[in-house]
Amino acid sequence: MPEETQEVEPVEEPQEPETAPEAEGTEEEPFDRARAEAKIKKANSEAKSLRERLKELEPLARKAKELEDAQKSEQERLTEQLTAAEERAAKAVRTAVGAKVEALASADFADPEDAAGALDLAAYVDENGAIDTDGIKRDLADLLKRKPHWAKPSDTGPRRPAPDRTQGSSGNGNRTSSDPGEIFAGLMTQALKGR
Repeated sequence: MPEETQEVEPVEEPQEPETAPEAEGTEEEPFDRARAEAKIKKANSEAKSLRERLKELEPLARKAKELEDAQKSEQERLTEQLTAAEERAAKAVRTAVGAKVEALASADFADPEDAAGALDLAAYVDENGAIDTDGIKRDLADLLKRKPHWAKPSDTGPRRPAPDRTQGSSGNGNRTSSDPGEIFAGLMTQALKGR
């Protein structure tokens, strides 16, 4: 704050006009120079004492402002930490509820992640953070009624083995022997035919 070093200088006595107009119905006090100078002197001394007090209080006001700003910064930092902690807690709750939904859906759904994606996970957590498993089971049953194609295929009989083409013959009817003597004889025969 810029300091004001300007002092109020005593005002000189105004020149009275030679013909003072008189207001109708009001009487003016005659000008008293000594009284006017005393009032001016008093106002100047009050202004001087106020300026001195202001000079004394300015550093204190600056310190108070700095402390307020530091406190505000501390509050902002704590608010940010609280917000981040709340976000982490909400994410952990969503993860826990999602895992619970997938675990319960794994018995009936071909892909339990479908069930977790279709349900509103936040609806299954109360204000204390407890998970409503009965509500999840009820909603999973409703979801299977609406989307029966998401259900696991039912096992109605024994499974047929799938064919494995790497087993058995090579498909052209030529089976090779695993006897080393026969293998050597076959190589020799091919070598002699090739000459």
